[in-house]
Formats: sequence, structure tokens, C-alpha cells
Amino acid sequence: MTNQKAQVKQAVNRGEEQKPVAEVPEPVADPLAELLGRAKQAYAAYEEAQKEVARAYKEQEQQVEKAYKQAEQQANSACEQAVEQALRSREKAEQQADEAHKKAGEKATETYQESVRQALKVRKETIEQAWRMSKESAEQAWKTFQGERVSGNETKT
Repeated sequence: MTNQKAQVKQAVNRGEEQKPVAEVPEPVADPLAELLGRAKQAYAAYEEAQKEVARAYKEQEQQVEKAYKQAEQQANSACEQAVEQALRSREKAEQQADEAHKKAGEKATETYQESVRQALKVRKETIEQAWRMSKESAEQAWKTFQGERVSGNETKT
């Protein structure tokens, strides 16, 4: 029917007389067949959409797995660095403790030696003083025994 109208229009435009054209019957459309065809197309589009969704899920899953592995690698790296830093800190602290212990030992030895020197000096001075006092006391006793005059005490013989 559309074809016939187009022919009439062309003839009018050319100025030709209109001749009735024998109508060619248009094929009768089967509404059920047309509906079935559209349903098949819709189902094919649905299946294609399902495939796209499945591809999108797989792609997302791969991206999530990649992000997880990257996060895991970063966590491992950060942990490794922290452990290495802790080890260096411990070694430094041990070295400082060893140095402090060595210095404390040296200081203790110096203090000990100085204390011993002072104790020996005090002992020597005390012994010398005791010896002098003992000697003086013995001399005074001897002088008193012999009847000599002792400072402040006069003895007559």
C-alpha cells in the first residue's frame, strides 16, 4: 500500500495522469508470528545482557582480587619494614646498654679503687698515730718510772 501511494505521488509530481495501478495485496501479517519474533529477539537480548552481567561480575571479581593482593603485599611490606626497624632499635638499645654497663663497671672499679686507697691511707695514718701515741705513752711511763719530770707533773727524788 505504501508503494502504491509513492507511485501516485511521483505521477502527480510529473504531471502525469493518474492511472489506477493494480493493487498488489500486502502480505497479511500474522500477529502471533510477529509476537513470537519479538519474543525471540527479547530473549536473545536478555541472554546477551546476562552474558554482559557475568563478564562484568568476573571483571569486578578480578579487580577486587587484584586490589586484595595489592593490599596484602603492602601490608606485608609495611610489616617487614616495621620488624626491621624494631630489630635496628633493639640492636641500638642493646649497644647503648652495653656501653652504659661498661661505663658503670669502669666507674664502679674507679670508686672501689679510690675507696681502697682512702681506707689504706686512713689505716696507715691511724696506725702511725696509734704508734706515736703508744710510743709517747711508753716514753712518759718510762720517764715517770725513772722519776723524771713529766710535763705538768713534777716528781721529787
